[in-house]
Amino acid sequence: MVGAHVLSGISKITEKAIAFSRSTTAPADSDIEWRQLPAELQSSATDVEPIPYWICVAPIWVLPGYFAMLESCGVRRIVALSSTSRFTKDTSTDIHEQAIARQLADAEDSLQVWAEGRGVEWVVLRPTLIYDQGRDKNISEIAGFIRRFGFFPLFGAAQGKRQPIHAEDVAAACLAALQSPEAANRTYNISGGETLSYRDMISRIFAMLGASPRLLTVPLWAFSMAVVLMRQVPRYRTWSSAMAERMNRDMVFDHSEATRDFGFIPRKFVLEPATVSIAKPPRRTS
Repeated sequence: MVGAHVLSGISKITEKAIAFSRSTTAPADSDIEWRQLPAELQSSATDVEPIPYWICVAPIWVLPGYFAMLESCGVRRIVALSSTSRFTKDTSTDIHEQAIARQLADAEDSLQVWAEGRGVEWVVLRPTLIYDQGRDKNISEIAGFIRRFGFFPLFGAAQGKRQPIHAEDVAAACLAALQSPEAANRTYNISGGETLSYRDMISRIFAMLGASPRLLTVPLWAFSMAVVLMRQVPRYRTWSSAMAERMNRDMVFDHSEATRDFGFIPRKFVLEPATVSIAKPPRRTS
């Protein structure tokens, strides 16, 4: 999702770019040179010419497995995506979410130790809730739920603050941080250009679908039971009751340092009108 936008913008800063992926086939319309990562992690890549500048949009915890390859490619600077989930999920009641927070923190530490030990400049970007209409697993999943059921459940007032960030803005931050001397050897939280409550965010999604908000306030125990059922559907398998608990928790991060150091200016939370609206139930006839 973010990588596609990186590739779209990378031609503005370099005449030649190489994309490494586990995929066996590159996009048909791509002007980028594509290379497949080895099925098994290798300790060298001697057949690759020097590549000094890197952006990693894969989960940051897989990056340490490629440190040796990066060294063999002559890496001089790397920008890696982490997540503010490092902070928002570290005290989650869901042990899976706690594990994700630990993975993020450990990977950030590993990157810093490895890079500083080899004189490599590093930058870690931590986005908030990423969306890219129809492609993400955040806003798009919520929209899918609303399309399917015609309502959305909320726990309590659902007034926790959110800052959704568009994937294209995350990609722009990656490209800018790659070039900024001030960004070297630093971490940045990058958030969306608008702060709104969880309830307002959901209402905005209803509006995008061309529907009036139908918000159902439910107790936590009922939400937890519903999640157990929803997780049987593949697209909702990552949902948990911890999501409900966070609906009333502010998850706000200042991005002023990113603005200062590499000109990061994110857009507001704007959703394009959906091509498919909520299906209305058929009218009963006597």
